[in-house]
Amino acid sequence: MTETPSSAIPDPVSEGGTLLRNGLIWAIFCRPGHDPIELEPDVVTYRLATGTFPSPYAEMEGWGWFHFDIVHTLSRAQIENIPSLHEEVRQVLTNLERSIRLDNEGDTVFGALPAFDDTTTDDDRNVSTWRFALQPDLLTTTRRHPIPALGVVYHELRRGIIPRSPAQVVDRALLEFADTLRRDFARLDDQLDRAEDVLLMLDRDTDLRRVNGLLGLVRRRATELRRVLAPVDRIFRDEELELPEWAEDDLRDRSQRQVHAALDDLLALQDRARSLQDELMANQAEDTNRQLYLVSVGTTLMLPATFVTGFFGMNTGGMFLTNGSWGTVEAGGICFVIMLGTWMLLKITRLL
Repeated sequence: MTETPSSAIPDPVSEGGTLLRNGLIWAIFCRPGHDPIELEPDVVTYRLATGTFPSPYAEMEGWGWFHFDIVHTLSRAQIENIPSLHEEVRQVLTNLERSIRLDNEGDTVFGALPAFDDTTTDDDRNVSTWRFALQPDLLTTTRRHPIPALGVVYHELRRGIIPRSPAQVVDRALLEFADTLRRDFARLDDQLDRAEDVLLMLDRDTDLRRVNGLLGLVRRRATELRRVLAPVDRIFRDEELELPEWAEDDLRDRSQRQVHAALDDLLALQDRARSLQDELMANQAEDTNRQLYLVSVGTTLMLPATFVTGFFGMNTGGMFLTNGSWGTVEAGGICFVIMLGTWMLLKITRLL
């Protein structure tokens, strides 16, 4: 048998790079221990139409990966008319919603899984969805926005890291998603460390509102990530989901462990954020009580002076201290003596 020569594999920068015809970003044929082979469009069309690869690819022990951009109208039309795929599978591949799903139809495993988009900053990183149809010899993936996780896996294949099954590509993409989540968790955990340091070194100059804003950002981001991760964990733990034997170990078992571990880390992060929020609220309440205490003490100390000034302010006859030249000084002395007596009384009763 004459082996098809390995073509130069394009470097797509939209998972990084240039877009091929009809929305096809890349189409490669992979064999463990060999470099990937770029497939011609007629090979892609033949495989999608018949469900098998043409000779000589059919005689090789390998599998293919077709990756489409479904923003492209021709790409969606091509996928919607693949005769080798069940209608429900085609609908999932061309669906534009962000719902998470994992199911199987016969020997085909299909669904939609989350991934981060290609934004440059961690704070602005959004979660997108990519869709796949997985067969023993073919992985078909679609997306609307560039998915860096798929680009990472693709570049690993170009470097010769070829798994024995296309199911491991899906598992590797999920692992990359989980690793990105953990990097986000580490960044959020660092922000919690900063907030905790401020709370532990609390002094009169501490700006608790700044700490509150920092904890709010962490809790909001953690909640957003949990809303994405929890459905994925729930799908893999669904006892009614029955995957084909060839995909059970590579996809469900390994992916379930890594997704569940990431969810545990996220729940621990949220618990820590809530604990710090409770401590912050306690410190804020203590700060408020301290300020009210000072106001109450000041009000109590000024109460005698208020009484004296109110008494001397009455427009009544026979008011004492009105005839002497030291009346104001004497009235002020009376205020001071009564305020001093009030302060001593508060100290004796341990109210101050």
